[in-house]
Amino acid sequence: MTTTSDQDNALKQFHCIGIVGAGNMGTQMAIAFSEMGLKVSVWDVNEQNVDELQDWSRNNKTQGGITGFHDINEFVRSLEKQGRKLFLFSISHGNPAESVLGMIKSNLKDGDIVLDGGNEDFRRTQKRQEECKEIGVHWIGMGVSGGYQAARRGPSLSPGGDSKALETVMPLLELYAAKDPKGNPCVARIGPGGSGHYVKMVHNGIEGGMLSTLAEAWSFLHYGLELDYGAIAAIFNQWNDNGELRGTYLLDIAADMLRAKKSSCGADGENDSNEHYVLDEVLDKVVQDDDNTEGTPFWNIMESASRHISTPTLATAHYLRIASGNRAERLLAAKKLRIPGPKSFHRIKDKSTVIEHLRCAVYCCFLASFCQGLEMITRASDDEAWGINLRQCLRVWRGGCIIQADGIADLLEPVLSADHHWTNLKHSDEVAGELHRAFSSLKEIVVQGTLSDQYLPAISASLEYLKYAGGTSLPTKFMEGQMDFFGAHGYNKPGVPGEDPGPVGKGPHHYEWRPAKE
Repeated sequence: MTTTSDQDNALKQFHCIGIVGAGNMGTQMAIAFSEMGLKVSVWDVNEQNVDELQDWSRNNKTQGGITGFHDINEFVRSLEKQGRKLFLFSISHGNPAESVLGMIKSNLKDGDIVLDGGNEDFRRTQKRQEECKEIGVHWIGMGVSGGYQAARRGPSLSPGGDSKALETVMPLLELYAAKDPKGNPCVARIGPGGSGHYVKMVHNGIEGGMLSTLAEAWSFLHYGLELDYGAIAAIFNQWNDNGELRGTYLLDIAADMLRAKKSSCGADGENDSNEHYVLDEVLDKVVQDDDNTEGTPFWNIMESASRHISTPTLATAHYLRIASGNRAERLLAAKKLRIPGPKSFHRIKDKSTVIEHLRCAVYCCFLASFCQGLEMITRASDDEAWGINLRQCLRVWRGGCIIQADGIADLLEPVLSADHHWTNLKHSDEVAGELHRAFSSLKEIVVQGTLSDQYLPAISASLEYLKYAGGTSLPTKFMEGQMDFFGAHGYNKPGVPGEDPGPVGKGPHHYEWRPAKE
């Protein structure tokens, strides 16, 4: 638990902080640090954002206070009373961060620290770290999870960078971070280089798999079982309260979202007495990927492919988002394809059994998403020599973050605490046992959903993932034969020592399936 002495120790190192970016996240961060007692300076390229935050500060006194700046040089100078300047960037990935670094670089000095709290490609993070290292400045890539509400109450944090700089800022970050049910701060020193942003990228990949799975489950319940929003909210609450899905943040907010209503607005602009569900106002398109405000799902897919980790739940979830984003193109395709939409299950009398199968299927997909993501982190950590502790990642995700799932964390944490380097969590007896137990329910939901034309991209991809990730007679036997036929790629033989299973590499055998014409 955080004590008054902890707070005093944290504030001894830093009594002021400069926040770059006064959007939703940056504003809430500024308020949070000010409430902790720090003097907060804020700059944003959008002066209106700064003015609105400054107005809020005048009307809501906080312990530390917030001062907004239009001039970036004045902003930087406001931090010079402190021995070493501390910045927190809360801006878009890519060029914006590099642009701001270029503007303040000449005013930075040896020992200054920049916490980059935006979602960023870990390679760009490492490039900036090298650039700043030349002038003695420490650039820390810090994943921040939980959205703008957690930014005020305390988010999940995954900082990565120079070990001494991390040691310096950890007391402050521990004070700011979310706390798990035991009172432990949800922040850890992830590792060197871009490891912190890599872990956040994977977090967002897992988040995508979970979001798609839950959206598909909602659609299954609403259009398939014809349950109203209130009934579905009650089901999600029940799942969240007990069993393997207990303590899942996305289930918690889903129940509230399904109950949210607002008054309708009449032709004259006046509210009438009729209320409607807010969800019914929401169009079925996710545009964050199309307008380049969100890069992590795309990077996640590219990373999984380049590091040879199969992540179909995460990837398929992203492709659903991509297809949803361009609604105009999709509506035209719908006219041409004439694919039937979801139908109700008229023949199902025992809905409770189907709902239980769906619960198990959702759990299976959530667990598969964690397996895929954690295996990515392990592979990257090995490749980059980061030394990431997977158990620490789980603890960071215990509170203040989107993928918080207590039941799954309770399963995985003991596995990851064992003295074993897990490159494939499906090799764990505990994890494999859970996936095996839920497999029949997952298959049942996919079969029933397919027959009634339900949308099941992440759920069906998870089913196929378990089948081929643990398959012993894959159809790739036929594929390998054809590749050898047209490309002389070579193949391995079954049952031959050194070849079966053998290393991952080109086989030594080739057959002239059809003699080449002279």
